[in-house]
Amino acid sequence: MEIAIIAHDGKKAEMVQFLNQNNDILQKKNITLVSTGTTGLKVSKAGLKVEALLSGPLGGDAQIAARVAEGKCHMVLFFRDPLDRHPHEPDILMLMRLCDVHNVPLATNPATAELLIKAL
Repeated sequence: MEIAIIAHDGKKAEMVQFLNQNNDILQKKNITLVSTGTTGLKVSKAGLKVEALLSGPLGGDAQIAARVAEGKCHMVLFFRDPLDRHPHEPDILMLMRLCDVHNVPLATNPATAELLIKAL
């Protein structure tokens, strides 16, 4: 199972903490993590295995959206910062729309992500 992880700059530390807290579940379920570039770098530095794509503003959100559309990605954990501006907002909205179109679970905050991970 492939899970995409994305976190805006103000949420990257929270994503790393979340993944560390749930690493045992991810390992047991043999989850493959794929991420946008900078999030992947932070997660990798924390010792977790992740395939990093492009940075979000450079097309990483669109790459993950394509994986969702192709049926490769089965869940998206996207810790968004709703209080900050994001120049790549159209890509973010496209990703969220494609999750809805293809019925892929999408968590945009740690509380929802926790529920999805526990459901595995």
